[in-house]
Amino acid sequence: MDPVEETLKCPVCQDFFTDPVTLPCGHDFCLTCIRAVWGTEGSDKAPFFCPECQIFLPSNLTLEVNTSLQTKVKDLATNRPSTAEQRTTTQSRATTSSSTIHCDHCIETPSVAIKTCLTCDASLCQAHALLHQQRTALREHTVVEVTDDPLSLKCREHRDELKLFCMEERIPVCCLCLLVGMHKNHKAVQLQEAYADFKSILEATMNQLLKRRNEAEHAIKDLESLYTQTLKSAADFRERISDKYSRIRVVLDGDERLMMQIIDAEETYMTEWLEAQRGSMEAQIKEIDSLRASSKSLLRETNELRFLQQITAQNRCDPLDLAPIQEVDKDLCDLEKLRTVERLVDDLSVALSQHFPRMWSYLSSPALDSKSAHPKLEISQDRKQVYWRRPSVSEAQSPQPYDSQCSVLAQECFTTGQHYWEVIVQEKPYWLMGLTTGPVDKKAAPNHSSSSLGVNNTSWCIYHGDGKYLACHDTQEKLLSVGKRIRKLGILANLQKGELSFYDADAMTLIHSFCVQCTEPLYPMLNPCIDLHGLNMQPLTMFWIKDP
Repeated sequence: MDPVEETLKCPVCQDFFTDPVTLPCGHDFCLTCIRAVWGTEGSDKAPFFCPECQIFLPSNLTLEVNTSLQTKVKDLATNRPSTAEQRTTTQSRATTSSSTIHCDHCIETPSVAIKTCLTCDASLCQAHALLHQQRTALREHTVVEVTDDPLSLKCREHRDELKLFCMEERIPVCCLCLLVGMHKNHKAVQLQEAYADFKSILEATMNQLLKRRNEAEHAIKDLESLYTQTLKSAADFRERISDKYSRIRVVLDGDERLMMQIIDAEETYMTEWLEAQRGSMEAQIKEIDSLRASSKSLLRETNELRFLQQITAQNRCDPLDLAPIQEVDKDLCDLEKLRTVERLVDDLSVALSQHFPRMWSYLSSPALDSKSAHPKLEISQDRKQVYWRRPSVSEAQSPQPYDSQCSVLAQECFTTGQHYWEVIVQEKPYWLMGLTTGPVDKKAAPNHSSSSLGVNNTSWCIYHGDGKYLACHDTQEKLLSVGKRIRKLGILANLQKGELSFYDADAMTLIHSFCVQCTEPLYPMLNPCIDLHGLNMQPLTMFWIKDP
């Protein structure tokens, strides 16, 4: 609204001035409004006071209409919007003021109420609220913030003010409720006392919540720090391991290069030696051919003198003492060094094969069969998690921290070969998992496993409870010595050897092994155990590796 229009409104009725008067203190009011505040109704009895600044005025005060201010109000009314616009504005204001509470004591011009008197059961404008403060007879009335439903602050049965608080029912009551009503003989206190007590309790609760919130914020900061540290550590490990593999590849490449150089050198040496032997043989053949040619030429000479002269000149009178042609010794071409090289490579392969393939090479992540899950278990959408779904059960109803029936089977079963999987348990205080033959007929036992894990001769499992680890089979339990708390449990089923082994999957250290003699298909089984007071709600999660 225009600030100029605000200066032309009466503080009491919140409407434009009607016969405005100006008090000595400078504040303006409608003539009827200020008389209603003073309760004079046209008389001249004192005391008079200003509702705005609360100063007392002279008893002989004469109220005169401020013509200048009245002219301004008339000019504003003349320049206001057309009738259609006023109608639109009036409708808008009517919609806005539909929820406005008006003073019950203002008759001619309704004023906006700012207080509610529970004693009078009436809404009061600013002027009449001040009247309750000034008049001695009205000061004892209970005046509260304005409300459109005063009865909500009173007793609905006795229509009396709610001045007391019943400590047994913990609700506000009136005096009659304690004397003759439903709260008779109940312990009650004053509202102020109950207000102070519960306010102190709420303040203590707020402090406790603030402390908890600070602790949660510190925990979040620690988690964020661990998250950042984990990412950095993973990156550091990835870099170091990649560097180690690079060095291994350098060593292997160097060893391969050396072996290839040995083979190349051996090949060069042997081929050069064979070429030399071939050259020597070829030279002997050439010499023989030369002697044969000269001998053939001499044999064609028929003149005895010239024959003797030529044979003597060539020193061919005596028979030739030729060295015999040596046979090729194939042993000299034996590839012993190449076989040695191959043997060294085989030795290296055998040494490496002792560590390969890694157990993780057999890693799988069996999907959980929701049809075999106990009704109180929840299976995640990707069928990789199982957790307790229902509220905690009292210890009297469930004295054991686990129930071997609260399990779920994997969809996949094993009959042969090697199979390895890991289950993330993190900080779960109770869990149970292993292998079992599973239900013989799933249709006969829907939504429930008919196998009791670890308590018959066709199931093998590890149970963790309260920091202790037990190997369970055929009702037998063996306490295991585990140095560090397991966060991931690895299970290796080597059905070819008839072995079932459990590992700390992080350190890859063996926890326990079972000898499995069973011809039936075996199912991985997980039991997250029941929740105890919200402490065992964490899921069991299948660990899996994403495809690159």
